[in-house]
Amino acid sequence: MKMILVLSVILLGIHEAAAATHSLQYFFTASSGVKDFPPFVISGMVDGQPFFYYDSVLKKTIPKQDWMAKNEGPEYWERNTQIATGDEQWFKANIDIVKQRFNQTGGVHIYQNMYGCDWDDETDKVEGYDQYGYDGEDFVALDLKTESWIAPTPQAVITKHKWDNNKAFMAQEKNYFNHLCPDWVKKYLNYGRSSLMRTEHPTVSFLQKTSSSPVSCHATGFYPNRAELLWKKNGVETHEGVVKGEVLPNNDGTFQMSVSVDLSSVGSEDWAKYECVFQLYGAEDIEHPLEKTKIRTSNPNSNIMIIPIIVAVAVLAVIAVIGLILYKKKSAKRPPSPVDSTEVQEQMIPQA
Repeated sequence: MKMILVLSVILLGIHEAAAATHSLQYFFTASSGVKDFPPFVISGMVDGQPFFYYDSVLKKTIPKQDWMAKNEGPEYWERNTQIATGDEQWFKANIDIVKQRFNQTGGVHIYQNMYGCDWDDETDKVEGYDQYGYDGEDFVALDLKTESWIAPTPQAVITKHKWDNNKAFMAQEKNYFNHLCPDWVKKYLNYGRSSLMRTEHPTVSFLQKTSSSPVSCHATGFYPNRAELLWKKNGVETHEGVVKGEVLPNNDGTFQMSVSVDLSSVGSEDWAKYECVFQLYGAEDIEHPLEKTKIRTSNPNSNIMIIPIIVAVAVLAVIAVIGLILYKKKSAKRPPSPVDSTEVQEQMIPQA
């Protein structure tokens, strides 16, 4: 199990009605020795959209979507600020403990946690995950099937044994993933239905750096992010010379992605056999035949530029800090607040 490098989800701020799977995720990042960056950050995401934020400089939780601000009042944010400040102290203590495990004193170090769940609205199946990382590597992760913790590094074995023997902690984890987390997903989906359940089709362009470079098919402005972009030759999907990019966020809540194909060995008369196909979950495929006259170039003599990935200014600060990692697994511990204030149950978060 390896973790994902997705820096943008820390500070940035999906599915349409037909989509089957929805997600709720929280990302916690504690840092040591990092200048000009909050020592502790929490970011909450629903279907890939940020809706909740806290950091140790701001010292309060804030909504990242209008639909959260409209549906939750001051008590919600005050309660969650109290919980977040408690989490901050816990992470501060644990990063010190983990540094000792690795015999480290100074330097830049990052301790992170990603937890959440994926809920299938057709089958009602729920998949939960709770993973910790240290300096870009897996540290410890929950295995719900065996009700135990996995320690991929010797320094995490002590933590594994402590948490394996903490039956109360495991019971709370199970309760959260099996019951509370899917309830939260449903609640937030209801809050942001007009935004989270919408469908937007992309603008598709053909781009090429030079006449001998691969041709890139670039789609931007689509939503949700459950999309595929592929090349077909004579109506059949082709993988020869094809390189796929990742789905990336735009600054307006939509997404973009690219897929390139190397046609250097293909005669110009055969380029018409190729087409770029955009597929959005639950919608019909959109085909874009390749025409040389429609290819835009991005060489130094052209004023055409490949559409950039625009993220929040704060994310640039994160990217500037080498080694700030979130998890390389898309993939619940306690969420930042209860679904119902009468159901508040403080989660015991054990020491590493």
